[in-house]
Amino acid sequence: MTNWRWIMCAMLFFATTVNYMDRQVLSLTFKEFIQPEFHWTDSDYGTITGVFSIAYAIFCLFAGKFIDWMGTKRGYLWAIIVWSFGAVLHAGCGWVTEQIVGMESKQALLEATGTIVSSISMVSVWLFLACRLILGLGEAGNFPAAIKVTAEYFPKKDRAFATALFNAGASVGALAAPATIPLLAKSLGWEMAFIIIGALGFIWAGIWIFVYDKPAESKHVNEAELAYINSDEEAIINQKSPITNEPQMSFLEAFKHKQTWSFAFGKFMTDGVWWFFLFWAPAYFQDQYGIKASDPQGIALIFTLYAIVTVISLFGGYLPKIFVEKHGMEPYAGRMRAMLIFAFFPLFALFAQPLGGVYGPWAVAIIIGIVGAAHQSWSANIFSTTGDMFPKSAVATITGIGAMAGGVGSFLINKGSGMLFDHAAGLGEAFRFMGFSGKPAGYMIIFCICAVAYLIGWCVMKALVPKHEPVVVE
Repeated sequence: MTNWRWIMCAMLFFATTVNYMDRQVLSLTFKEFIQPEFHWTDSDYGTITGVFSIAYAIFCLFAGKFIDWMGTKRGYLWAIIVWSFGAVLHAGCGWVTEQIVGMESKQALLEATGTIVSSISMVSVWLFLACRLILGLGEAGNFPAAIKVTAEYFPKKDRAFATALFNAGASVGALAAPATIPLLAKSLGWEMAFIIIGALGFIWAGIWIFVYDKPAESKHVNEAELAYINSDEEAIINQKSPITNEPQMSFLEAFKHKQTWSFAFGKFMTDGVWWFFLFWAPAYFQDQYGIKASDPQGIALIFTLYAIVTVISLFGGYLPKIFVEKHGMEPYAGRMRAMLIFAFFPLFALFAQPLGGVYGPWAVAIIIGIVGAAHQSWSANIFSTTGDMFPKSAVATITGIGAMAGGVGSFLINKGSGMLFDHAAGLGEAFRFMGFSGKPAGYMIIFCICAVAYLIGWCVMKALVPKHEPVVVE
C-alpha cells in the first residue's frame, strides 16, 4: 500500500501552521510594539480581534460552500493566497496612518500627545480592521478545505487521528510564533514580522499545485491505498474512478438537521476559549507580571504553553481510535466519549489566577497549556463528527457553518474581554471578583467562562444527537 494520504496530511499540517502563525503576529506584537505606536486601549485591541472573529465567522459560512463548489485543489489554493496577502498587508498600516494624520515618522506617532492621539488610534484601528478582514476571508477556507481533504483521503476510523495531526499545526504555529515573531519585530520592526510570516503561505501554495489530486485521480495512490481509503464506502472499493455526482446540500437544508445544530453549538461554546488564549495570553503575562513577549522569559512562557498543547493534544485524536478498535464502539460514540473526557480538563482554568498568585507565571502557563491541549483534542474530534454524520459532498458546507458559529463565540469573548479589562482597570479596587480586584478580577471572570464552556457544549450536543444518525442528502 502506498501512503500518499499521509503526505496530504502533512500538507494540511503545514497550511494550518502557517494559518496560525499569521493569526498570531498581531497578538505577539500588540502590547510591546503596536499599542505604544498607535495608542490603543485594550478595548481597541478587543474590537480588532473581535471583528476579525465575527468576520471570520461570516466568511466561514460561505467558505465551506465555496470549497465544495470550487473543488478542494483550487479552493484551498485561493484561500491561502488571499490570507497570505492579507497578512503581508498589515505591514503598511503604520505608513498609511502617518500619511492620513500628517505625521512624518514612526517616532512622531509614538511621541504624539493631545487630540491627535485619538485620530492616530482611530485611523490605525480601521486600517488594521481592513487587513484583518482580508486575512479572515482567506483563513476561513482553511478548515473546511482541510476537513474535506481528510474526508477524501481517510476512512472514518482514521479521520480523528488524521485531523488531530493536521490540527496540531495550530499548536505548532502557536509554538513557533513566540520563538520567532517577537525577535523579528525587535530586530527588524513589527512590519517585517508580518511580511516574513505572511510570505510562507505563498511558498505552500506553490507546492500544493503539484501535490494534490483526488485519491482516485492521483498517480501516487495505488489500488491498495485507494481500497483502504474507501473501506467504509459501499460499491466503490478497488475502483480507480472519482466519486462524482453526489447531491449537494443547500444552506437551508443544512439547518433543518439537528446534527448541524449539534456541531454548530459545540463550536460556538468552545472556539472562543482557544482564540481568547491565542490572542490574549501574551498580553496577560505583560499585564500581570510585566513580562514582555520579546523578553527571554516571555518567549519561554509562551513556548512552554504551546509545547504542552502540541505534545498532549496528539493523543486526543488517537483516543477514539482506541475506543473503536479495542472496545468495539461505533466511531461517533467513541468520539463523543473522548470529547466528554476532554471537556473536564478546562476546569483547571479555575485555578490559573489563584495558583499564579502563589507560584508565579509558570503555573499559569502550564495550566493554560493543559486547557489548550484539551481544546485541540476536543477540536480534532468535533471536526470529525461531520464526516460521521454527513456525506462527503456536504462536509465542507457543514464545517463552514460550525466555524461560523465558533467565530461568533470568539467575537463575543474577545470583544467582551477587551471591554471588561478596560472597565476593571478603570475601577481598580472597586471592581472585585472571587478575591481579585481590578484587571486580575476581569481575567478571573473570563477564566471561569472558559472552564465550563466544554461541559455545557458537550451536554447540548449529546441531547441533540444522542446516538449516530447519518444524514442522507437526496
